[in-house]
Amino acid sequence: MKVEEVKTNNWALILGGSKGLGLATARKLARSGYNILVVHRDRNLDMPGIESTFKEISSAGVLFKNFNKDAIQPVSREELIQEIQDFIPEGHKIKVLVHSIAKGNLKPMYALNEQALSSQDFQITINAMAISLYDWTQGLIRAGLFADDSRIIAFTSEGSTKAMSNYGAVGAAKAALEAIARNMALEFAVLGLKTNCIQAGVTDTESLRRIPGSRNLIEQAISRNPNARLTTPEDVADVVYLLCTEEAKWINGTVIKVDGGESLR
Repeated sequence: MKVEEVKTNNWALILGGSKGLGLATARKLARSGYNILVVHRDRNLDMPGIESTFKEISSAGVLFKNFNKDAIQPVSREELIQEIQDFIPEGHKIKVLVHSIAKGNLKPMYALNEQALSSQDFQITINAMAISLYDWTQGLIRAGLFADDSRIIAFTSEGSTKAMSNYGAVGAAKAALEAIARNMALEFAVLGLKTNCIQAGVTDTESLRRIPGSRNLIEQAISRNPNARLTTPEDVADVVYLLCTEEAKWINGTVIKVDGGESLR
């Protein structure tokens, strides 16, 4: 698609946008008229299926670019930001930054016959799933890529406040993510940035299926939910879209539950 044919100069950058919540968000925002940038890290073996979903995004009539690179390492992140700066047309800005990076260690804290969670596991998980939100935001600010009124949205979980087996490192990362987002909301408001977290209910994604005992989590979530079903990636993407609207510009620094009432009991 030619730049002159594009209806908007606003872009959504989705970190971790090839699967799950990130992919559903990319689809939703593309249908809503946002040009889309996706950073993801996937094996070549998985790319045919992923590229098929990316073609669907492109067919929404927006500009689209994906980068299959490491979003976490500092050198790689700086290279990606430069590539993004070079790619998007002059005068275009990033209106939405969505953090959907799911890279963490799911190990028990105590284990007799297997390796227990280490301090390095904590560091890797917290860096990937929490601190990287701040690093990316700072990098985009330095590059002058944010629009005057931009929205930053990160995905958290009930594990930020609730103990779950094998979830210690990810739970710590989600708690840190929420703390970082709160302070970003406070300190970056002067730049027109609004930062919020979405706490999704249990969603049947690849990330969930990696958690030991995920089948039990799914069954418990359905029994707890007043609507007797799991949250879907599309449920979450719809709320991301709502947070990007003009009417939502006064929402800043909060955690919004998108779980159909699952967390009520």
